[in-house]
Amino acid sequence: MKEYDVIVVGGGGGTKFVRPAVAMGLSVAIVEKEDLGGTCLNRGCIPSKMLIHPANMLESAKNLQKYGISGGKDFAVDFSGLVERVSQTVDSDSAGIAESYSGSDVIDYYHDHARFVSDKVLEVGGEQITGQAIFIATGSRPLIPDIPGIVGHAPGDSAMPYMTSREALRHTSLPEKLLVIGGGYIGCELGHVYHTFGAQTRFFVRSKYVQSEDETLQNIFQERFCTQHQTHFGTKDLAVDYAGDKFTLSGVGPSGQKIQEAGDALLVATGVIPNTDDLGLEHTSITVDDRGYIHVNEYLETAVEGVFALGDCIGKYLFRHSVNFEAEYLVESLFENPDDIQPISYPPMPHAMFTSPEMAGVGLTEQDARERGVEYVVATHEYEKSAQGMARLPESGIVKLIFDRESRQLIGAHILGEESATMLHQLIQAMTLQATVDDLLKMIYIHPALPEIVRNAARTAKEQW
Repeated sequence: MKEYDVIVVGGGGGTKFVRPAVAMGLSVAIVEKEDLGGTCLNRGCIPSKMLIHPANMLESAKNLQKYGISGGKDFAVDFSGLVERVSQTVDSDSAGIAESYSGSDVIDYYHDHARFVSDKVLEVGGEQITGQAIFIATGSRPLIPDIPGIVGHAPGDSAMPYMTSREALRHTSLPEKLLVIGGGYIGCELGHVYHTFGAQTRFFVRSKYVQSEDETLQNIFQERFCTQHQTHFGTKDLAVDYAGDKFTLSGVGPSGQKIQEAGDALLVATGVIPNTDDLGLEHTSITVDDRGYIHVNEYLETAVEGVFALGDCIGKYLFRHSVNFEAEYLVESLFENPDDIQPISYPPMPHAMFTSPEMAGVGLTEQDARERGVEYVVATHEYEKSAQGMARLPESGIVKLIFDRESRQLIGAHILGEESATMLHQLIQAMTLQATVDDLLKMIYIHPALPEIVRNAARTAKEQW
C-alpha cells in the first residue's frame, strides 16, 4: 500500500491543498474521476459567466433606444460558436492543471474514482493508498427530481434528452422554446442566457423565485423577471413526455387547473446533492446527515481523526469562494501553524446571482432578523434616485441595508441592479470589520458613482435613531 502525507479526494476546491503541501516537502496524491478544476471551472460558475457576459452585452444593445440611440434591433448570434469557444477555454484550463500534475515528480495524480475501504484507506484504480491527512472535497451534482418521464433517465439520454446545468452550458444549438423546472439561481441564470440569445422560456416554479433572498428584493426580482419569462407558479404533479424531438411538460396549477407546455429543450434545475453516496463511507466511521452531507466538527474534521471534509459535500455553504476559504483555513491550521489550531470562524458569507436583474447579498435578510427577534433598523435607496443611477435609466435597482438597533452595526446588505455583486464588496468588508452606520458615512464617496446609493441608504437609516 502506498502511503502519502496528504491525499486529496476531489479536484475542484481540493486543488488548493496541492501546491502548499508540495512546498512544504510533503508527499501528495490527488484523486479526481472527472476533469480537474471541479464544477466551478468545468460546469459551473466560470463557463456560465462566460455566457452571461455576452448575454448582458446583447441585452444592453437591444435596449439602447431608451437613450435615444437607434440603429437596429436584429442581432445575429453565433450561439454554437460562443458555446464552443467557452467549452474550449475551460477544457484547456482544466487540461493545463492535469498536465502540471502529471508532469510533476512530487505529485501523484489519479484520474480515477476513490472509495474508502476503511477509515483511512482508499481504493483507487485497483490499488490501495493511505495518508496521514485526507481531505474530502468531492462537491455536489444536480439533483434529479422524481418526476414521471424523467425517472430512470440520465441527463442527455437519447430517449429523454433533458438537460441539467452541466448539459445546458455545453448545448450548442439554441432551442426555439426552453422549458425550465426550478426558480433558483441556476435556473434563473441559464434561463436568462437562453432567453437573451433568442429562445422563448417557460418556467415551472413550485412557490417563488429565489425565495431565500431578502423579501423586498425577491419581490422586485420576481416581478421584473416575469416580464421576460412566462412562469407557472405553484405547479405540482409534474410529468414529462418526449416524442418527435419535443418535450411536453404538464402539471397541476394551484387552483387545480391542468397546465401543459411543449418545447424543444428542457432544463431541470431543482437543486443539488452531495457527491458522497459512492465514496464507500459505509466502510468508515465517517457520518452523514439524512441528505448525504458529511458531518464535520469546528475544525472541519470528520468522525475519523485526520480525515477532513470541506465544500459542497459538507453542505454549509455551496459556493466556490466558501470552499476556497475552508481550504485556506485548513492549509494554515495543519501545514503552516499546527501548534495553534483554532476552530474555523466564517466571516460574513456573500453570494450573487448573475441574471437580469443582477442580485447580491450578505448577512441577514429582513425576514431572518424578524424570526430571530433582532431589533433592527432597515433602509432602502433606489438606483434611479442617484446621479449615476439616473444616467443608466434602470428599470429596477435598489440597495437595502439592515442594522442592529442597539450596536448600530451593519448586519445585512442586499443589492438588486447593475453591478450589484461588485457594489456589495464594500458592504462585505464593512460587515467583516463590524462597521456601524456611522462608519459607512465617514468615508467620502466618489460623485457620481453607483456606491452613492449605499451612502444614501445609510443616511436614511441613520435618521431612524
